[in-house]
Amino acid sequence: MTVPERAMPPLEADERVSLETWLDFYRATLAQKCDGLGEDQLREASSEPSPITLLGLVRHMAEVERNWFRRVLAQEDAPPIFPEEPGAETGAGAESGAGITGDDGGFVLGEGATYGTALTVWQTEIRRARENCAARALDDTSPFMGGRVTLRWIYTHMIGEYARHCGHADIVRERIDGRTGV
Repeated sequence: MTVPERAMPPLEADERVSLETWLDFYRATLAQKCDGLGEDQLREASSEPSPITLLGLVRHMAEVERNWFRRVLAQEDAPPIFPEEPGAETGAGAESGAGITGDDGGFVLGEGATYGTALTVWQTEIRRARENCAARALDDTSPFMGGRVTLRWIYTHMIGEYARHCGHADIVRERIDGRTGV
């Protein structure tokens, strides 16, 4: 599978370009953390007691993309992508306040969960996110938790979400094969 290029965000850019390119930087970082690993390796957890896996992180980020850019920003009625699966391994649980209910946010892996499927779904959610953001200004708002949230806030939140999970991915990848620094 093709891993997206991880371009350094421009050092001099307007706010929108900076937000979009930093988000893409972290999206590409997560994909690179998974690159070159087999299905069993992508299912390896970091270490006890954490059940976080690279496959679970990709699935989770597909859910998070859907939540913020479709459910919140575009107000779409988009059901969970990866509801809890029968025969699933124990997962880390949904992000608090992320709006994902009745499922685990993608962390719980059923026997049939594959990286190919997760990657396709994640890339589809990223494409939909870009489409939903394209016609909106950074100050455009959507209803959220009894108030309003700007696209700027969502971008900033997503950058933080990816940065945190890329740190998790770095630890998992290092444990699997010693690879760091991607």
